[in-house]
Amino acid sequence: MTDTKLNLIAGEWTAGDSEIENRNPSDLSDLIGLYTQASTDQLEAALDQARVAQAEWAAYGLERKQAVLMAIGQELMDRADELGELLSREEGKPRAEGRGEVYRSGQHFTYYAAEILRQLGQTAQSVRPGVEVDIKREPVGVVGVISPWNFPTAIPAWKIAPALAYGNAVVWKPANHVPGSAHALAEIISRQDIPKGLVSLVMGSGGGIGQALAETSKIDALTFTGSVPVGRGIAAAALANMTKLQMEMGSKNALAVMDDADLDIAVAMTLNGAFSGTGQKCTASSRLVVHEGIHDAFVEKLVAATRAMKVGHALEEGTQIGPVVSQQQLSENLKWVEKGRAEGAELACGGERLNMPHEGYYMSPGIFVNATNDMEISREELFAPITNVIKVGSYDEALATVNDTRFGLSAGIITRSLARASHFKANARTGIVTVNLPTGGMDYHVPFGGRGDSSYGPREQGQAAAEFFTTIKTTYTAAGTPE
Repeated sequence: MTDTKLNLIAGEWTAGDSEIENRNPSDLSDLIGLYTQASTDQLEAALDQARVAQAEWAAYGLERKQAVLMAIGQELMDRADELGELLSREEGKPRAEGRGEVYRSGQHFTYYAAEILRQLGQTAQSVRPGVEVDIKREPVGVVGVISPWNFPTAIPAWKIAPALAYGNAVVWKPANHVPGSAHALAEIISRQDIPKGLVSLVMGSGGGIGQALAETSKIDALTFTGSVPVGRGIAAAALANMTKLQMEMGSKNALAVMDDADLDIAVAMTLNGAFSGTGQKCTASSRLVVHEGIHDAFVEKLVAATRAMKVGHALEEGTQIGPVVSQQQLSENLKWVEKGRAEGAELACGGERLNMPHEGYYMSPGIFVNATNDMEISREELFAPITNVIKVGSYDEALATVNDTRFGLSAGIITRSLARASHFKANARTGIVTVNLPTGGMDYHVPFGGRGDSSYGPREQGQAAAEFFTTIKTTYTAAGTPE
């Protein structure tokens, strides 16, 4: 018998109305566990207790709060091998990527532990004599967190850690594809010196618990990462209550490869950007905008290197690309392959379902060539190990193509020219720009976010997170005159 993992509701581990199976996408015979599904009544209980807990937590001394976040972060780093294996087992990314994600998640908590001691206010001179002005940040209150499946520990960490650091309570609904990593993080948090119900784990469906969390008037802010259509629905529901919103959504990131590029660097950065995480990340290099001067040589090298990548079980030694997360995702990916062909792009390699020793959701990494930027495969986010090569005749055309998108998360350029790199950094219309690096792989101590349909609301990560997780208070005091 498999024990059912419970939700953390208002400080108590609680069974729900039903449960779901969590199976390994690398091997469908591997049942990771059963995970309970919360009811809306349980969500209400979590929200009510969060309000009580937040007031208590906000009154904790700074060093007491700092110790909590340090302990969470240190345990994540100490258990990176164990929890990274669990992450890879349920999400499908290779073991090394899973371990790295958990370790980085620990660093998010230790970073924000330090930020607790750096919350300094401001003073200002009043325009009125005898009046003192103080400006400080206070907790926004109760924060709803809706996190995706592609980074099941890191994305919750970079939302929950700053929420706690700035004095808030959290009610968290993770994605149902990855309940194991969510439960593990919640269990670590639950053992800390925190008020009862400060962080609740409310596992359930997006249409049920997620929608109810978006609609409730019992939260003060809601942070979401996921698709644009879901984000639009969440925004419509949340704005009815004037809930403060932060959303990271879709992308169609471009990597421009110029005629002066080092081809070995260009290929290495492309493989990392396009295919790490099985292409299931918002910063994936899904458009390769390549100068005609080196197009053929680049494509030849890239195709050869892509064919050489090892697709396999996430926990097997040497695996570079694991399975995609689910049958639904795999079916959607294969439909995009057919769509690209129908639009006139040529599949140079990959893009096929693979039969492996273990039954799972495997596909080979695919490269479309002869693509154009007006094709649907170049306009929409695929969230797949598939990338498109678009040939251009100049740097100016490359930049225009990079910017010709409704998204605006990340863009990169591979070049040896300092002038081109500087111009690209200044003129790429994205929230993140990289030079001779992949379009993914961002640091945790600096802002993260994009433009257009990619992001809505304040930036995540680094000190920029304070903008979302706090509210500013300005106070005026009549100083009077000494006697």
